[in-house]
Amino acid sequence: MREETRETPAPLRSGLTTGSCATATSLAAARLLLSGQGCDAVHITLPKGKVVQMRLEFCRVQDEMAEAGTLKDAGDDPDVTHGALLYSQVRLLDAPGVRFIAGEGVGTVTRPGLVLAVGEPAINPVPRRMISEHLTQLACELGFAGGFEVTVNVRNGAQLALKTMNPRLGILGGLSILGTSGIVRPFSCAAYIASIQQGIDVAHSNGYTHIAACTGNASEDTMRRVYDLPDIALIEMGDFVGAVLKHLRRVPMTRLTLCGGFGKISKLAAGHMDLHSRHSSIDLPQLAGWAADLGADAALQQAILGANTSQQALALSHAAGIGLGDAVCAHALAFARSVVPAHVQVEVFAIDRQGGIVGTAGRP
Repeated sequence: MREETRETPAPLRSGLTTGSCATATSLAAARLLLSGQGCDAVHITLPKGKVVQMRLEFCRVQDEMAEAGTLKDAGDDPDVTHGALLYSQVRLLDAPGVRFIAGEGVGTVTRPGLVLAVGEPAINPVPRRMISEHLTQLACELGFAGGFEVTVNVRNGAQLALKTMNPRLGILGGLSILGTSGIVRPFSCAAYIASIQQGIDVAHSNGYTHIAACTGNASEDTMRRVYDLPDIALIEMGDFVGAVLKHLRRVPMTRLTLCGGFGKISKLAAGHMDLHSRHSSIDLPQLAGWAADLGADAALQQAILGANTSQQALALSHAAGIGLGDAVCAHALAFARSVVPAHVQVEVFAIDRQGGIVGTAGRP
């Protein structure tokens, strides 16, 4: 079990990606095969030139192959693969080059729209390049003219993948081997944004022109209930609504539905594209102003200003017959339309904590 988050600010520790783990373990296994030299740590060079040392859990020969393993260290990033055992098995080939195989706990691509072709192991381009470059350099150093078959594995990866978006993206059987820099930045949103973009790409490549981007499980359930959309057309955007809106400038979707809790939709209405509390907050004075535009008296406006939560502000407005939910959705709709191309039909839903619809705008 990971330690609880610190209560006081402290520098956050970076980690290394699954791509770096796969590179280190592949290199160690290949060196053992070619030189007979095992090791308990290995140095690799990351894409931007930084050299890092990675500790190995094992490095051994098994029949005609060698295998090496390491524990994924994601630093202070809340990564689902933190602490997982990643190991690579390497066989020598007569012809030069590197052939990749998805082993235990590594997924296979089954839908078009990703950077990898259908049927390929879910080992992304940068990790493939890192592994190939390290093994090619090793072969050159040791005078080996052949190639390598690399099987990448993640223990319990199939179970861990159920906590990711891989099944929805059509990556089945396990995790993806990821990384563009080799380093995991603590609490970085890059991987999440990449998965959002991939989800939109996969939906488009499979013929869907209407997607629903949702902030969480309750909003997804609402969209299933309202539109009966399949999982492939439901985009789990979390707080990163900006990633959805901006990506639609490049992907020709014709209809976008945004659905989230009333508080998060109110942040979008205020012009925020990151809805996390670290980056945006509920603007009660703005909610009070919008309620005033709808006829709220001074007492109600003051009550909204003193509300503890956006849900309380909504409840106060509802009790007074003020349609604050629809108004907030209308403002969110206007902002979203200012970002996406004009041909995209946009609509917005706000829900309460039970998934009930408390506001809409833009419905056809």
